[in-house]
Formats: sequence, C-alpha cells, structure tokens
Amino acid sequence: MARMPINRSQTTSVLKRLPINRVVANTVGRTNASVGRIARSVLREPTVPAGVHKEQKISTVGANYDTDWARNYPARFARLLVRTIVIKPIVEALASPTIIGADRLADVDGPVIFAANHRSHADTPLMMTAVPEPWRDRLFIGAAADYWFTNRISSPFSALVIGAIPVERKKVSRTAIDTSLELLNEGWSMLIFPEGARSPDGWAQEFTAGAAFLAIKAGVPVVPVFLIGTDKVWPKGSKLPKRAEATVVFGSPITALPTDDNRSFAHRIEDAVAMVADEHSTDWWQARRRAAAGTTPSLQGPPAASWRRSWARSEPRRSGGRRTWPSV
Repeated sequence: MARMPINRSQTTSVLKRLPINRVVANTVGRTNASVGRIARSVLREPTVPAGVHKEQKISTVGANYDTDWARNYPARFARLLVRTIVIKPIVEALASPTIIGADRLADVDGPVIFAANHRSHADTPLMMTAVPEPWRDRLFIGAAADYWFTNRISSPFSALVIGAIPVERKKVSRTAIDTSLELLNEGWSMLIFPEGARSPDGWAQEFTAGAAFLAIKAGVPVVPVFLIGTDKVWPKGSKLPKRAEATVVFGSPITALPTDDNRSFAHRIEDAVAMVADEHSTDWWQARRRAAAGTTPSLQGPPAASWRRSWARSEPRRSGGRRTWPSV
C-alpha cells in the first residue's frame, strides 16, 4: 500500500508529538522559568524577618539635598557666568528693573539677610541681579524644598544656578538652620522671602520668624526689600513670563534689639518692608511720619472681600498723596 503524502506543517506537528521532543521542550520551559525566578530574586530587595526593624531609606533630595558643592569655586564661577550671560539679559528684557535705595548699604560691612515680599517666581532672578556687590557674589537663597528640590534634576539646577539651599515651609528644619548659620558666619549673605510662599492676590502674607531667628542667632542686620511689578512679569499660575516693569526698593538695614525675640523682630521686619513700600508709593518724609505715628499701611492689605482687595491694589495713586484703599 502506498504511503499517504503529508505536507510540511503536518510533519512539524508529528515531530513535536514525539516523546523525545516533548521532554526537550518541557526542560527548556522549566529552565527559562528558573532563570526568570533567579533574576527576579537577585533584583528584588531582600526580605526582612518578622520582628526585625527595617532601616528607612533617607532621601537625597528635598530638604536633605546637600548643596555644599554649589559653593566651591568652579560652581561659583559657573553661576557667575549664568547670571551674567543668561539671567541678567532676560531680566532686563522682561522687567526693565528700576533699583532704588542700594546706596543705603554703603555703610554696611559684612553679611546681611535680604528679606523681601514675595509675589512671583520672577522675584528670585530679579534679586539675583539687583543685589549690589559685594553681597551679590556671595549670596545664597532659602528656597522651598518641596518645590525647588523635588528630584535629581531640579535639585542640582536650583543649587547651581540660583545658589539655593532647601528650606522646609511646613516645619523647622535643623539642617537648613545649621547650613544658613554656618554660611552667614562664613561671610555669605542670604536672600529669604519671610512669607514662605508667593502671594495669592498681590498682598503680602504674614511674615514668619525664620529671617528674624537667623539674624538674631548670627548677629547680622536685615535689609528690608520691597518688590513691585514682578507679579505682572510672571503672574502666579502662568506658565511663561511676559513683558512688564518691575522695581526693587532697598530699605535701611535694621538689627535686633536686646528686647527682641523671634516673633517681635519678625514684626519689625514686616513693618520695615511696609514702610519701604509706603515710601515708594509716596515719599520719604510722609512714610517716616506715618511710621512714627504707627499708621503705615499694612503689606497685607485691607481686611475685605477679594474683589475689594483687588480693586484697592489697582487704584491709581492720587496726585501728591499716597495710594489709598477703600474704607471697609
């Protein structure tokens, strides 16, 4: 009897059903599975027996990011180049900044703490170029750890480009305090925004005691700074900046009194910034008279509904007088 011809696919199917081929296939499958299990066990973090305390991994970003390297000479030279070649031309093109009162630092010798109101992300690059020498070249900035130091890209960028150190906004960080005091004692000056966050509506928020505490501990003066117009350069919530004019007004340095504690000195710093703002809105003499009488307009604005606070900020200045807001 003649054999029944079979095609190629039928031949392959028959060969696969042979006992020897089934054994080889099963062995290869088990080997691949074993290799996979071994690879997963090697890559997986080892288990810890019950009852044994497991060490928690310490994050190397955020508040724990080490910025010491950003103050060595190569990093400082790189920051100088970035500030001069990149940041300053951009700031001048976007904000055309007007700098007032820098001569008030003429008699200051040594490090200081620049305490400014905070309206916009444009505040930091503006201050980096507005702070006069020699403080500009040895300046570090207290920046929010939960914003500027969130990952392995933003952390070195913030430390190198703007000379920032991470500061926690919701709690006191011993690392940030120790780093700040060490740098102040070594002759570095600090830029800090005592509000802790950008203003939500253009009016300032209450100043925290961080700048006051550092100034008292380090024994350095505080320079009040009033920034205006930066919220138009880079409005909060906007992805990109736009063209608008900004002004930086430096006040006279103040020091803590023997009777000052952290809270009272923080109030004095806020009052000093408010007086600088009043001076910019009117003139030096009227601002001093109101400061002496305790009637300086508050940086925090009138206690009113949001629309009235917004209206008060947009009210044009009266001729020969100070900017006023409605009676509420």
